[in-house]
Amino acid sequence: MSESTAPTATTTTLVKGACPHDCPDTCALRITVEGGRVIKVQGQPDHPSTHGALCTKVSRYPERTYHAERVLQPMKRVSAKTEPPLFSTVSWGEALSDIAARLKAIAARDPQAIQPYSYAGTMGLLQGEAMAGRFFNKLGAARLDRTICASAGAAALSATYGHKLGMHLPFFAESQLILIWGSNSIASNLHFWTYANQAKRNGAKLICIDPRKTETADKCHQHIALLPGTDGALALGLMHELITNDWLDHDYIARHVDGFEELKTRALAWTPEKTAAVCGITADEVRGLARDYAQTKPAAIRLNYGMQRVRGGGNAVRLVALLPCLTGAWRSRAGGLLLSSSGWFAPFKNPQLERPDLLAGRQPRMVNMSSIGDALLDETLAPRIEALIVYNSNPVAVAPESPKVVKGFQRSDLFTVVLEHFMTDTADLADYVLPATTQLEHLDVHTSYGHTDVLINHPAVAPLGEAKPNTQIFRELAAAMGFDEACFAETDEQLARQAFTAAVDFDALAEQGWQSLPIAEAPFADGGFATPNGRANAAGADYLPNYESQQSTPALAARFPLAMISPPARNFLNSSFVNVKSLRDIEGEPLLEIHADDAAARGLADGGLVRVFNERGSYHCKASISARARPGVVNGLGVWWRKLGPRGSNVNEVTHQRLTDLGEAPCFYDCLVEVEAAA
Repeated sequence: MSESTAPTATTTTLVKGACPHDCPDTCALRITVEGGRVIKVQGQPDHPSTHGALCTKVSRYPERTYHAERVLQPMKRVSAKTEPPLFSTVSWGEALSDIAARLKAIAARDPQAIQPYSYAGTMGLLQGEAMAGRFFNKLGAARLDRTICASAGAAALSATYGHKLGMHLPFFAESQLILIWGSNSIASNLHFWTYANQAKRNGAKLICIDPRKTETADKCHQHIALLPGTDGALALGLMHELITNDWLDHDYIARHVDGFEELKTRALAWTPEKTAAVCGITADEVRGLARDYAQTKPAAIRLNYGMQRVRGGGNAVRLVALLPCLTGAWRSRAGGLLLSSSGWFAPFKNPQLERPDLLAGRQPRMVNMSSIGDALLDETLAPRIEALIVYNSNPVAVAPESPKVVKGFQRSDLFTVVLEHFMTDTADLADYVLPATTQLEHLDVHTSYGHTDVLINHPAVAPLGEAKPNTQIFRELAAAMGFDEACFAETDEQLARQAFTAAVDFDALAEQGWQSLPIAEAPFADGGFATPNGRANAAGADYLPNYESQQSTPALAARFPLAMISPPARNFLNSSFVNVKSLRDIEGEPLLEIHADDAAARGLADGGLVRVFNERGSYHCKASISARARPGVVNGLGVWWRKLGPRGSNVNEVTHQRLTDLGEAPCFYDCLVEVEAAA
């Protein structure tokens, strides 16, 4: 099989694929092709976790691929970056020759002035970082700390369990209690929700813990609407009740947990009353939740990444992850916790796929993607960033504190190349835009953080126009740079065969579409965590208040009294799919959900245009007076492209670039604002 091979027959063809987004389901796709054109994308009915179902977003993937606004030729900027974007089409040869010449000149001074910027536009191992990693390693470019989504939670799980590990998805169906903590599963974890619903039909109790009354909360037996950033305090309050009522599995703790005495001392200070005051809930809610969790077995927690996007997010994940260790919930395959299962793939993935040996001993500097605004504007950074290569990401829309991000991208002395499908906010500020293929047009292999299957994505159709896979773009750019190592000539199939160790049979994977990893059903029933001594680590975990809140910064809160979170709009995936008309029609327009009491105090009308602001900036959107917002908290649904907002901005105008306690991740949900009717 060659990466250029795609069905072309006029008869109907079914192609096995994989969703590129991993949110976190990594669904197996069944792609229907007629006459060389994809007409339908469905879930594979025989893949265990996908079971034929897809989210609304990915089911519209043909509309995205055949969108009239697809970038299908290389584009070169002809306007100033502070002016409306104007581009001319150029040939691939001209684009690659000019880009290579510019990069060579910068690299001759210091290759660390060249900065890659990428994330999860595709989670594929090939079109993500395989050939791109080789290119930047050979070049000696600066490295990117890819923190924008999950690094706080990842660092927390690694500190507690030794790696990003958790329960198997299907066994939630056997749980008798499920805490859905910081997850709008109906919108972002559809296949988990299927198993949770099955458990519910079998008599399980479902409890949603989330500042927002989500669609998932609507379907649970109970919703606990805590204040943003107080999840760690709630976990300590639950531990207080577990300890004082002796609802502990002393044997499991003694054999499999380190640091319990330190944790016990800390938790005993968190009475239900203190916990309730910090979390903005009632003491009875704390007591009742602890009782349910301790006395209902098996009990499971589905944790998601929203709750770690605050200053103390890493410690909060650590504390929640310790709860099943204290009750012994891990003894059952239907007990424990799942935040990420991506660590299960570590022994099977090839660490040499990106060829770190091409660095030849160099250790280029690391730039945090969540602070890209500050990094681009830092004149003291040595060397200053002179070139930016963006792929699989839209930082002008998604990175925090976007006024600084925009200003950085507008630098006339910054050379920016963007690999894209569409003219996004970031592409609008590029010097070159190179047309990339979508998932339906290239080969890739995928892991997951929500289940433990490896998947393959076969190309369903040939690339449209002059679009090329990321792998091919970096191959050709490497050739233009004069890189002559044999690894730059390897095909996508060769890369795919190298992606995993011998434990994953590539030919079997290519035929079936997926392979399951061999992992115990109840992986920590007898301990065996991935820490050096096999024990969960409870030492050092503590609650940290937000950077910005009524409690931690009362003077700031007097000026900006509303806590803002910015969860994704249900029909978008961060900034992906925002320009798909059918999905945008469902979503409507940028909204700020606000509680009726907060709206009345400000004279705001439902559907009225409002200005959301703080010291960092402001953005405009429509107000939705809604019971989905609790008092004192507003929900700025995102992430819309800036240019599709009412005044050319989005929710990240008001977020900040300060980082979390662990993992140096962004604090999107640690943000105070005020809201007023727009002039």
